[in-house]
Amino acid sequence: MNEDHLNMEIRKFLKKMGIASQKNLEKSILNSYNAGKLKLGSNLNIEMKMTISKLKVENIISDKIKIK
Repeated sequence: MNEDHLNMEIRKFLKKMGIASQKNLEKSILNSYNAGKLKLGSNLNIEMKMTISKLKVENIISDKIKIK
């Protein structure tokens, strides 16, 4: 297996995922804030799930974002 190629493919996927996720989070949070559904000081619990179906692998990353 070409590990350099694998590394580049993973990096491309993570870049695409990161950009799309950030845009989605920003849009959702700003829309909710502007609609009065979120207030300053609010904490949002966020969870992202990554699945590799063929390998039966699942990874969940959780964190909190505080609205300031």
